[in-house]
Amino acid sequence: LPAFPFFHGKITRKACEELLCKNGKNGSYLIRESESVEGALCLCVFLTVDEKHNVHNVFHSFEELIYTYRTSCEIDLQTNFIFLSLQTSEGIPEKVFRTLKDLIYNYEKPNQGLVTNLRYPVKKTKPLQRREKKKKPSNLCLLVICVKTRLTFS
Repeated sequence: LPAFPFFHGKITRKACEELLCKNGKNGSYLIRESESVEGALCLCVFLTVDEKHNVHNVFHSFEELIYTYRTSCEIDLQTNFIFLSLQTSEGIPEKVFRTLKDLIYNYEKPNQGLVTNLRYPVKKTKPLQRREKKKKPSNLCLLVICVKTRLTFS
């Protein structure tokens, strides 16, 4: 999964919500590990709704919502194939996918059972790396001596 830039690994639900709200675009999404179910993944999707929108038969005033869909994963022991599926809206037939890429591709299309289609992957940011070169003490001392020498001879 590290090959997917939208996979954030073990982050909390709260951290996930902060990342999605910071992005602030309908259809923004990321994948994280479930906090409550060992080995499960969660697809988290951002949606802003206002009074005019009806989401799951409930009218909402303007607010930012994060929808979390848990993946289930099954392995066929005879073929070693992995099968992924999402728990989506009630009444939507379950779809099974061979790869995470296939799952994402399917849900990028509208009306597939998610609250909105996937549009904007929220990429995991890499921690800043310090690229300072440590100066050798002897070079540092030499520099100080040269500067001091110049000043005294000027």
